[in-house]
Amino acid sequence: MTRYVVHLPVVAADLAGAIRLARVAAWSVRFLPQADPRATTVSTEANPDVRHRTFCDAALPNGRPCLLRADHDGPCSRRIHRLPAEPGR
Repeated sequence: MTRYVVHLPVVAADLAGAIRLARVAAWSVRFLPQADPRATTVSTEANPDVRHRTFCDAALPNGRPCLLRADHDGPCSRRIHRLPAEPGR
C-alpha cells in the first residue's frame, strides 16, 4: 500500500517554537486513524531534508510508545510530566 504524507507549512520564530507547534498540531489530530503523531518532524524551509523529531521514538517495555518530547530527560513515559508552578504564580 502506498502512503502519502501531508506537509503543512507553518511559521515559527525558532526551532523550539516550531517543535512546540508541531507537537500541539500532531496531538490535536491523534483521533484520526490516518494520523501518525509520533512521526512528526520539523525542518527549516531552506533545508527540508534535515528533520528534527518532535516525539521520543522509544518504546516502553510493554511495546507502547513513549509520549514525551524527543529530547526528554529521565525515563520514557506514557504521561506528559509537567513542571510544578513557580511560587507566587
